[in-house]
Amino acid sequence: MLGFDYGERRIGVAVGEWLLRLAHPLLAIDAEDKVARFRAIGALVEEWRPVQLVVGSPRHIDGTPHHMTEACARFARQLEGRYQLPVILVDERLSSRAADLDLREAGHGGRRGKALRDQAAARIILQSYFDEHGLPAGS
Repeated sequence: MLGFDYGERRIGVAVGEWLLRLAHPLLAIDAEDKVARFRAIGALVEEWRPVQLVVGSPRHIDGTPHHMTEACARFARQLEGRYQLPVILVDERLSSRAADLDLREAGHGGRRGKALRDQAAARIILQSYFDEHGLPAGS
């Protein structure tokens, strides 16, 4: 599976395996151009051959949507349409904050931490999906 932390500037990407139920940060796509973003995502789909995609859905702390919620839902629909894969939206409240804390604890604060934050947030999003859901049917 591939997990995404969608942002207007960067998209964090994580990879995970159902049977191991572990997610790992992969990379951040740093391109504002939509064509370049989807070219990079297409290369990842081709390389990793995921069976499902997970996209973080940002919300306010009380669960209400905010300005990025619809943008992430639109991104999820675009992924589903382009790659013909099921896409699941996952509540990502506080994933970026948790990623910052994890990176600081690992000694990756400051500028280096910012570069890693998006992929770390994608890992947290994908891992939370694994932690909350059972194995897919037929596993």
